[in-house]
Amino acid sequence: MTRFLSDKNILDTIGRDSEAGFRMLLKDYKEAVYWHIRRITVAHHDAEDALQETFIRVFKNIDKFKKDMPLAAWIFRIATNEAIRQCQRHKKVAFSLDDEAQTEDAGRMIADEYFDYSDLEAVKLQKAIHKLPPKQQLAFNLRYYDEFDYATIARISDTSAASAKANYHAAKEKIIHYMNTHD
Repeated sequence: MTRFLSDKNILDTIGRDSEAGFRMLLKDYKEAVYWHIRRITVAHHDAEDALQETFIRVFKNIDKFKKDMPLAAWIFRIATNEAIRQCQRHKKVAFSLDDEAQTEDAGRMIADEYFDYSDLEAVKLQKAIHKLPPKQQLAFNLRYYDEFDYATIARISDTSAASAKANYHAAKEKIIHYMNTHD
């Protein structure tokens, strides 16, 4: 996750001028949070809705943020919860790589103009990720795409660092197996 401003700078600015500070926070986090949510919800319109709700919650609750965790972990935890809520509204179900009967259904990913379907390996990877159990999917996405360490993943997913690491490695093995066995 590429960031340009420090959390301290953002929080100090919010303390002095909430509107300016929030604009800084949005500028620094919006794209990374959008793609995090998008990897969970799949559809652009669902990701947009969850993104909006995420930043509304962040803005309303910034005074409750405890500096014992990185700001990114707090924001991504809110974003994860919003993405899950969005999926539950539409009753989207996570698929399991262990259940071959769901293979065909998992291939019906929502197509829209925001995803490059010409990169077949990327499409295959996304199919594999979306077949993972939710905890493994979350751990994989946060580690692989957002490059969070296991301690931060644990904060975001409300688990232990050991669990985050185990979920990531289990996900990675399932994805490797899928990539090697599906054309």
